Amino acid sequence: MALRVTQSNMHLQLTRNLNRNMLQMEQLQQQTTTGRKLNKPSDDPVGMTYSLRYRSEIAGNTQYQKNVDAALSWLDFNDTAAEQVGDVLLRVKELVTNAATGTNPQLALDSIKNELEQIKNQLIDIGNSQFNGKYVFNGENFSEAPYDKTVAGFDPKQTETDKGIVNYALGVNMTIDINFSGEQLFGAADPAGTGNNIFSVLDRVMNGLNTGNYAAVSAELPNIEAGMDRIINVRAEIGARVNRVELIQNRLADMEINLTDMQSKTEDADYEKLLIQAQINENIYQASLSVGAKIVSKSLVDFLS
Repeated sequence: MALRVTQSNMHLQLTRNLNRNMLQMEQLQQQTTTGRKLNKPSDDPVGMTYSLRYRSEIAGNTQYQKNVDAALSWLDFNDTAAEQVGDVLLRVKELVTNAATGTNPQLALDSIKNELEQIKNQLIDIGNSQFNGKYVFNGENFSEAPYDKTVAGFDPKQTETDKGIVNYALGVNMTIDINFSGEQLFGAADPAGTGNNIFSVLDRVMNGLNTGNYAAVSAELPNIEAGMDRIINVRAEIGARVNRVELIQNRLADMEINLTDMQSKTEDADYEKLLIQAQINENIYQASLSVGAKIVSKSLVDFLS
């Protein structure tokens, strides 16, 4: 049985085909304009799922990279402060070695004592170092100065700085502590004044200089060297942490490249292929219009002969 195709069916089919061609042209034009083959979820639901996952991972990776930069800055600042303490202690050793010779008059000893007093204040200032408005040597209490001279009866050798750990998240389940306490830098709090806390050592040296006790001054040289060794150990620890953070930094940079590449393969359109498809679709559309014009132009008169 032959199927009868009416004029109405032909017009309806022509309209459907033209609409379908126009929709394809619109999609190709949008992809060409945005440079993306995924502009809405309906373009590729599975691809959109991967795209959102890649975007989330890239955003997280970017934040971890910012944390790495901040951690490196903090560690570099700590190293600079520790280096300054080391330089100061080197000067202290020179002064104490000079004062312990036993040939200096009391006037010279008084001059050395005055310089040591200034050095002591300099060490306190270093202990109160701030980075981005935070006191770096007071653990988690970074909003408070560890060596607050305004406190009644302040004595730096008796000060116990906060030992809380400041951790930076540098990856999934990956953290690193980036801070050091004042006691790690200057020695454990020493209320009795008999230990090798650098402030206790300076106080004993200055007392010896006051009385001209050369033996007492000379006896502090091993404690000064112990303080210098303590700074060397701190700087070595800082260096080890910096090396680890830099390795993490390189890993995050590689991850960013890989994630960006996978995101591009999922989202970005092949521009050359788009241009070819757009041209083919346009040709099809024009051909449809040409054929449709011949169909639509016919009327009832054309069939009466």
